Amino acid sequence: MSSEIEQVVRSKYGSVATSGLSSEHAGVRAVAEAFGYSPEELASIPAEANMGLSCGNPTAVANLKAGETVVDLGCGGGLDVLLAAAKVGPTGKAIGIDMTPQMLELARRNAEKAGVKNVEFHYATIDKLPLPDASVDCVISNCVINLASDKPAVWREIARVLKTGGRLAVSDIALKKPLPPELGADLMAYVGCIAGAVLVEEYRRGLAEAGFAHIEVIDAGTDLNAYAKVENQSGCCSPAMAPVNGLPVVTDFSCCGPTIEADLHSRLAELLRRYDVNEYAASVRVFAVKPTTS
Repeated sequence: MSSEIEQVVRSKYGSVATSGLSSEHAGVRAVAEAFGYSPEELASIPAEANMGLSCGNPTAVANLKAGETVVDLGCGGGLDVLLAAAKVGPTGKAIGIDMTPQMLELARRNAEKAGVKNVEFHYATIDKLPLPDASVDCVISNCVINLASDKPAVWREIARVLKTGGRLAVSDIALKKPLPPELGADLMAYVGCIAGAVLVEEYRRGLAEAGFAHIEVIDAGTDLNAYAKVENQSGCCSPAMAPVNGLPVVTDFSCCGPTIEADLHSRLAELLRRYDVNEYAASVRVFAVKPTTS
């Protein structure tokens, strides 16, 4: 991903952070529940922590234990950080990493609103983690690694910060087969976690090359059309498009005003209407362990 496209990704997610989307919107709540969050989990955290951006529920399968340190790559508004903090308890710590300032501001605000103390947040990209070697028991992430342009660097960084015997428990999007050219070259499909995804076998191979063992990449069997449930929740209009590096980028707005980004969910819903994304991509649960050294 070029620096220009990375800026668009950051801008789009920054706009979602300030859009007001939350579990109070029926569509947003429906997306979270479709990807594995229980009504009780969503009720236990501020509504603003959930913006309908998940593709799974990594905290439900990470087997987090009291006293552990867990890191969430691409923490967004703090949804998984806050759920993880409750699982590791006051003797543990949940750390959120995000490259979008608006998301970090929202996450910190949500943690304060929830009265959660055993959390911290860092502004960084997930391929350059501001954490010491061998300092983490578990790394989680929710539909974010597919956005990274250098996925091998991300997998190496995860291996670096994990303790020996530490584990990776990630929800992500992976490809079952190559995307059609039009979908693979659409920036909103990239921002929407589809076009940046890699094939399942490439995912497994990349983790193995980073030194992981006991690797599993499991199709969760979830309908990716669930994202269409959020369409029009934020009430923005459709933008004009112009190419940057060969990919379409939002540049002009006829009714939203020049400072408001196009609705990410509406664009993704449009793609879902044109393509059966489930034919090409899947929500996957990814597990791996950093092995002990001889």
